[in-house]
Amino acid sequence: MSVHRSGTARVRRLTAAGILLAAFSLLLTLPSAAATVPARGSAYMGMGVVPHDGRGGTPAGGDATQTEGVDVASYQGNVAWSTLWSSGVKWAYTKASEGTYYTNPYFAQQYNGSYNVGMIRGAYHFATPDTTSGAVQANYFVDHGGGWSRDGKTLPGVLDIEWNPYGASCYGKTASAMVGWIADFLNTYKARTGRDAVIYTATSWWTECTGNYGGFAANNPLWIARYASDPGTLPAGWGYYTMWQYTSSGPTVGDHNKFNGALDRVQALANG
Repeated sequence: MSVHRSGTARVRRLTAAGILLAAFSLLLTLPSAAATVPARGSAYMGMGVVPHDGRGGTPAGGDATQTEGVDVASYQGNVAWSTLWSSGVKWAYTKASEGTYYTNPYFAQQYNGSYNVGMIRGAYHFATPDTTSGAVQANYFVDHGGGWSRDGKTLPGVLDIEWNPYGASCYGKTASAMVGWIADFLNTYKARTGRDAVIYTATSWWTECTGNYGGFAANNPLWIARYASDPGTLPAGWGYYTMWQYTSSGPTVGDHNKFNGALDRVQALANG
């Protein structure tokens, strides 16, 4: 009888061990949420373009009516601005802030460094509509580098509104609520600076998350994101783009852009 009980207990122990081993193996094969969600503050302009829209070539070079630019964030550290200037880059945008919880620790080197080599420069804000209101974030942006001055070298601030890297693509908002949030940001930015902010987005995100709303096109310049040989279909309302982020794999700094006009048009946007 004791032999039978001993054998039964051994089988139970082996079965339990097998179940635990199987469960552990399953955990190892499941993707880690912590590993796939980046840290708050680490978002940057265009980080969702390739995962959502892919990559499909680059525009033909040598267009004299387009002016080359770059956009940078903290992950690029100290930027070699003189190298970029020598390569033909004439304008730049630097990430200033995100939500109301992050400012770029490299902002001074990037924002002032581009200016010091002769570039026309501006700042952008990575929007997180699920954390605070548009007005609150616009004020935070202006208070942390996103302002504007009529010095001929400073571009209006940019609202970077794109896929949520930390959760649901549309930040848990309906299309109408998203439009309201964006309007809140834009109106506050205009009240603080006297300038209409530029909207950076991708057509696919804009269509999904705002219902392809066209009401901002009359006042807010469009910066379109598409890594392809052409900018593709633009969001509703905009008949043309002002800027186009066309690649994240350019030389020196990966994120390269075309301004839809010669350098005098970049200067015109800076002057307001």
